[in-house]
Amino acid sequence: MSENAAVISAQDVVKQFGPVKALDNLNLSIAPGEVHGYLGPNGSGKSTTMRVLLGLLRPDSGTVRIFGRDPWRDAVDLHKRLAYVPGDVELWPNLTGGEVIDMFLRLRGSYDHARRDELVERFDLDPRKKTRTYSKGNRQKVALISALAADVDLLLLDEPTAGLDPLMEAVFQQVIAEAKTQGRSVLLSSHILAQVEALSDRISIIRSGHIVETGTLSELRHMTRTTIEAETAQPADNLSELPGVHHLRTEGERTVFEVDGDHVQDVMNRLTPLGIRSLVAHPPTLEQLLMRHYGDDLSSRGVADETTKKVS
Repeated sequence: MSENAAVISAQDVVKQFGPVKALDNLNLSIAPGEVHGYLGPNGSGKSTTMRVLLGLLRPDSGTVRIFGRDPWRDAVDLHKRLAYVPGDVELWPNLTGGEVIDMFLRLRGSYDHARRDELVERFDLDPRKKTRTYSKGNRQKVALISALAADVDLLLLDEPTAGLDPLMEAVFQQVIAEAKTQGRSVLLSSHILAQVEALSDRISIIRSGHIVETGTLSELRHMTRTTIEAETAQPADNLSELPGVHHLRTEGERTVFEVDGDHVQDVMNRLTPLGIRSLVAHPPTLEQLLMRHYGDDLSSRGVADETTKKVS
């Protein structure tokens, strides 16, 4: 595989379970050394994607390659170069956490004992306790340490921090940032939007088994709305006449509204002659980007209009 070839390449992948299409012409590409955020609610196809990449499921059609090889046919060899952390970890109850970590690492051959011990300390895990005594968060730590201490080129992380407290979340983010500087590639599936926003070079949003948006956070932000708060010498009510302006309202001396990314310049041109006294712009959050594609689903379930109207 050439240095610039995609670490993961999935093209027009379809996986069906009876009448349900779990993956529907899925297209996904991850470059060497990239941390790629993978977003979508339960049932959107994230975990099915992971199982296809691991060679646990065979796609019905389409092409999947990891390091240029087919994960269904070459799973054994590919698993020497990747590590996987699921969101719900089951461990052998009569083994200690340290014994489980060492077993996983020994299965790969030689490993760096100092790196293993460093991660145990950083994740504040007591490796002497039997895993049956562990909380969900501690079981996740065992899986994370086993994966992060391994000498691999690709990390497949499916809700990896489920059950971790905020302090351990911060440790996880530091360790993934370090893995990136070492040239490792990461596919990070997560419900924690702040985590994905902090770590990811690019983001893919999956809906009903299909990728509906892919790009850097900056690129995706151009596709949605920025909230602007402006205080001007003259009234700014006429801004509501401009294309791309939404939900304009007055709050005291401030005018607050939302504007589509490709109309921000037009709004600035109209605001300037009104005498700007203060101006604050809030770029769209990752949560708003996700809500853009799932807001209608939430509305149909009775979630308050205020939650969904911002990205409608």
